Order: sequence, then structure tokens, then C-alpha cells
Amino acid sequence: MRFTKDHEWVEMDGDVAIVGITGYAAEQLGDVVFVETPEVGKAYKAGENFAVVESVKAASDVYAPISGEVVEANGILSGSPDTVNAAPEAAGWFAKLKPANPAEFDALMDRHAYEQYLQTL
Repeated sequence: MRFTKDHEWVEMDGDVAIVGITGYAAEQLGDVVFVETPEVGKAYKAGENFAVVESVKAASDVYAPISGEVVEANGILSGSPDTVNAAPEAAGWFAKLKPANPAEFDALMDRHAYEQYLQTL
């Protein structure tokens, strides 16, 4: 699993990248009440806004951690957005991407580097 400074995570499962927000992000948001997942078939560049998550506190954009085409969106989130709070780095994933440039994954922070980054906030 790799991480961005914007608190997205990405995990490779074969040749598919699973994307979501980190536990830290979910905790900062509070109770998630709505999630807009990206559209299947749409391609995104790393850093582009590709989803929206709304909580009782605020609405936040979710950015694509790597470039790729959406091959699946997590349909569970439309009826159970609280899954993001319950399991942000597991069942609360947002989308699965077919990576356009696998080297982008390698450039992201590993868990140790991300945890060190969190200590600077």
C-alpha cells in the first residue's frame, strides 16, 4: 500500500490499483454521509479530482493518487457511506483503476514514510 500527502492510498492487486482515503483522512472528516465515486471508464491523471466525500463537518475532494482508467467503482458506498469510517483502508475503497504508468505507484510514500509525514502535521 502506498500513500499521498493528500491522504489517499493505493494498493496494487495484480494489474489493478485499488484507491481510497486513509484512516487519518476519515478520522479528520468525521462521520461520512455521502460519497461520489468516479465514473467507470473515465481516465484520470495523478492529482486530478476524481471523487467527493462529504461528512457532517465538510465536503472534500479525493484526488487520483496515480493516473489510470476507472474499471470499477465501489457501489456499496452510495448506500453505506459510513463504510469509509468503518474500514477506510479496506471495504471503504472508492475505485479500482487500470494504471497508466505503474512507476507512479513506486513514487508514492510507503506506510512508514506516510506515518512520519503525519507527525509533521
